[in-house]
Amino acid sequence: MPAVSTAAPSAASGDMHLVRRALARENGAFRAIMKAHNQRLYRIARGVVRNDSEAEDIVQEAYVRAFASLGTFRGDSSLATWLSRIVINEALGRLRKRRRTVAMPEPQAEIIQFPLNPSDDPERTMAQRQILKLVEQATDSLPDVYRTVFVARVIEGLSIEETADLLGVRPETVKTRLHRARALVRKALDDQIGPVLLDAFPFAGRRCERLTSAVMRRLGLES
Repeated sequence: MPAVSTAAPSAASGDMHLVRRALARENGAFRAIMKAHNQRLYRIARGVVRNDSEAEDIVQEAYVRAFASLGTFRGDSSLATWLSRIVINEALGRLRKRRRTVAMPEPQAEIIQFPLNPSDDPERTMAQRQILKLVEQATDSLPDVYRTVFVARVIEGLSIEETADLLGVRPETVKTRLHRARALVRKALDDQIGPVLLDAFPFAGRRCERLTSAVMRRLGLES
């Protein structure tokens, strides 16, 4: 008898299986699609419009449009790429609409707090947050054409080819824009990092107290 393959299904077949379930109106399929792609789509939208609440609205609208036209998905690209294109188009459309309106002061976007390693050291946690805040601000300050590439390639971790496919540009264009984006981010950080580094390797708080108490005990000055 021929051997039966036990290999896991490819990503493409997994995508198509989810799509077929969603087309059959299975609630679980819609939830599975959203849970698998929420973070990527939100980060991409946030990278374009630089506003937390608007990015969330964009992703929501993109899902509604995507699910309405799910029957057109043929698996030529991954479901993640297909959804990401819809988000990019929606986000860029919002930017164009914003620019056509009368110039108004742009609302201050809340900073996305990237996950931090759990720590019982408040000083170190604060220093980490300061560094991340500078990175986020430097990313937000990039011109649109560079920011979208930077978010897709560096923050989201897409390959050069995936980023090119997502944005509809050549891989060489992605490389050029990414090089420029990194240079701009590096310069922004160089201009601001000095004051923050004064708080690097903090030794206050619990660590300081722990060491002080240990020495005092060894000297017999603390019970």
